[in-house]
Amino acid sequence: MLEKVQFYLDRFLTEIIMISVLSCMLFYYAIVLLWPQYDHDDSAKISISKGSTLIDVSNQLFDQKIISNKKSFILAVKALGYEKDLPAGKFYIENASTNYCLIKKIVNSVGLSKKITILEGWSIKDIAQKLQINFNIDKNSFIQASKNKQLLKKWGINSTTFEGYLFPNTYQLSEDVDAEGVINTMVSEYSRNITSSMRKRMSEIGFSENEVLTLASIIEGEAIYNSERPRISGVYHNRLKKRMRLQADPTIQYIIKDSPRRLLNKDLKIKSPYNTYQNYGLPPGPINNPGIESIKAALYPEQVDFLFFVAKGDGYHTFTKTENEHNKAKREFQKIRRKNRKSKGN
Repeated sequence: MLEKVQFYLDRFLTEIIMISVLSCMLFYYAIVLLWPQYDHDDSAKISISKGSTLIDVSNQLFDQKIISNKKSFILAVKALGYEKDLPAGKFYIENASTNYCLIKKIVNSVGLSKKITILEGWSIKDIAQKLQINFNIDKNSFIQASKNKQLLKKWGINSTTFEGYLFPNTYQLSEDVDAEGVINTMVSEYSRNITSSMRKRMSEIGFSENEVLTLASIIEGEAIYNSERPRISGVYHNRLKKRMRLQADPTIQYIIKDSPRRLLNKDLKIKSPYNTYQNYGLPPGPINNPGIESIKAALYPEQVDFLFFVAKGDGYHTFTKTENEHNKAKREFQKIRRKNRKSKGN
């Protein structure tokens, strides 16, 4: 009988202790999670740097008068299991009156972002300049990142630079994005747009991916209107097959320091592997980052007999089969150019 009483007594005491411990734990969690914070009428902007520790974040929030007690905030983050999950970025936090509300808003917030449009035909230098203005990313740092061997290897790109692989588009980027983050986003977009059928077509025409992008970048530099891109591509394919120099003006614009400008005869004599007036075949790599229409044109050239083309002065080109016809078309363009100059002078 006494043994039975003792059993129930021990069980009762154990339950009392467990309930007490549980109550203490609940009370502890309630205190740290519901610890009151500063009451902000407006939203507060916070910035969490990459690699920041929980202590770093708590110090920063305390200094900004967003939290009233650092220790309770740290305990609350640990209690919720978010010690290693606080995202880096810039955020606006509203109505975070307790630790729990604040932590949830930080973890679930989408970082502040900006929109940026990268145009077809922009080079890495052009993109770097735009990023420096819009995102305060040092242009030289971006250019260096675009040559990062490990990053190129990660994306399986057989080139010394990301020129040609940074897909032109409008992007929504985090305000604190870095050079590598921009490159990853743009190359990912490029990969998404290059379909398996396009890759199959590269093999069919005997071009590597880098060669396709190189030709596409030249087409991008030449064409204004999409309707002409396949025809311009057809001319270049014909010249490559006949082992004629491409003589593509955009490749000269790429190597002169003060481009874009009107080319001079001396520019055509510059020693460079990118000078298609001096060298046969394609240059070593893309000269800009072409859009999807130019890439498609490089893959699917119009079947034509033309070997030459020259600007008409209205954004379109005159296409010809012989050098005599080409020279005649050039003279016509020069007349138009002189006429336009005179009209501007008047």
